[in-house]
Amino acid sequence: MSDDKKSSILSKREIFVKGTIIAIILTVPSLIGFVISWMITDNMLTSAIIGGVIHFIAMGFSLKISKKLLIKK
Repeated sequence: MSDDKKSSILSKREIFVKGTIIAIILTVPSLIGFVISWMITDNMLTSAIIGGVIHFIAMGFSLKISKKLLIKK
């Protein structure tokens, strides 16, 4: 392989690390939102809906973050 082709390929370790970071960005806000809303409202259904909404909002942001994070220069 040429040096240009080799340098543009991500290694397995880089893929695992960057994938873990994206998973944390996705999961942590929705879990925190769920737990806080459950403590405040004491209603699991409402808290699950709030956590789901936060999760989908985080998914939108993670798409933009992953494009910046996964592109190797």
